[in-house]
Amino acid sequence: MDPKEALGPETLRSLLDKQALLWLSPAHDPTDDARDLPCDPSAAHARFERCAGLLARLFPELAATGGRLSSPLSPIPHLQQRLSSVGEPGAGSEGTWFLKRDDILPVAGSVKARGGFHEALSLAERLALEAGLMDVDDDRARLAEPPIRQYLGRHTLSVGSTGNLGLAIGLIGAGLGFQAAVHMSSDAKAWKKDRLRSRGITVVEHAGDYATAVASGRAAALDAPLIHFVDDERSEALFLGYAAAAEELLYQLRTARRPVDATHPLFVYLPCGVGGAPGGITYGLKRLLGPHVHCFFAEPAASPCMLVQVAAGTRTPVPVHDIGLDNQTEADGLAVGLASPLVAPIMSRLLAGVFTVDDDTLFRDALTLERTEGISIEPSAAAGLRGPRWLLGSPRGRRYLQRHDLTPVIAGATHVIWSTGGALVPEDIRALFRARGER
Repeated sequence: MDPKEALGPETLRSLLDKQALLWLSPAHDPTDDARDLPCDPSAAHARFERCAGLLARLFPELAATGGRLSSPLSPIPHLQQRLSSVGEPGAGSEGTWFLKRDDILPVAGSVKARGGFHEALSLAERLALEAGLMDVDDDRARLAEPPIRQYLGRHTLSVGSTGNLGLAIGLIGAGLGFQAAVHMSSDAKAWKKDRLRSRGITVVEHAGDYATAVASGRAAALDAPLIHFVDDERSEALFLGYAAAAEELLYQLRTARRPVDATHPLFVYLPCGVGGAPGGITYGLKRLLGPHVHCFFAEPAASPCMLVQVAAGTRTPVPVHDIGLDNQTEADGLAVGLASPLVAPIMSRLLAGVFTVDDDTLFRDALTLERTEGISIEPSAAAGLRGPRWLLGSPRGRRYLQRHDLTPVIAGATHVIWSTGGALVPEDIRALFRARGER
């Protein structure tokens, strides 16, 4: 079917007008727990555990957590009151809101650290084992020893990125002794390029958008056996690194005494670019919680690539340009015109829906979060902030709740908004964000 026909005239018209909307996936089955799929997040969780001592040794920022990547789960009652669908006391009758603070994830300051670190650790283990420099049962702290670092230094980690994944790959790569190169698109922010270069990471700039940078990086690695290309569109290692975050979130919810079950549903709102990070997290959560978790993606109005791909109902790639959108957005980490071919087919089963957000709202909501909760994030990380409002306050959202018999139990619900980046934003850039948010 033509993707325009699959979207339907009303949704297509709203997308072309770049109006914010909530789209619900007609193929979504909340009871699907993805257990029949072969990717196992527990393997990534085990890798993070056995490499924790190594990470604590490489990065002082991880000493407090024993080398484990972790971010806080913070209640946000003041933002909830401000953005609630009712906007007044009593909003708690629609559940309780939390912010998952991957914007302050140690070392790399974004959700991309989860996938990037996992892929680099996976590669380092494999290379050291294949070269006979380490035995399978050895302490992974051995990867920090000079002979192994020197061997890994012959190899280059390469990635196409708008910035955050490049920084994560560059930092963990340098920590392990790899060389690192980041292929970046013309729309990537200059301050992110400067930060990468300041860490000794090679930046290769390309005319064109994110897809061009990825394609160029992939092509450069084809005939270079010592270059390992971290493919954000197709990497299972990245995907599973993100999926491992589900275990952490579940532990934090239990610690906060927030049960997740039939009478206490969990709703998660995730900013989406190419789809690896939100898709992996969704996959991990569905494997653990099945019908009791409902995941929604947030995409820029100019770049709703996952919405378009899943709505098309085909494995044939459908870029947003095919329906008449330009992929021009200030949400640089989300400025992606084509969804991951690895992730999109999985999300066609597991994703409850997608809501879109315009650039002005991103900046306004980031400023509102800072003023209500004292939390400063980058605008793209604010994409999910209106998720509960769409679900609870829009006709489509309420229909979703009614269809799945969630309306009677919504007071016991937990809403987790995933904040994806912002800790490394320079203060002068934050000032520009604030000024845009005040317009």
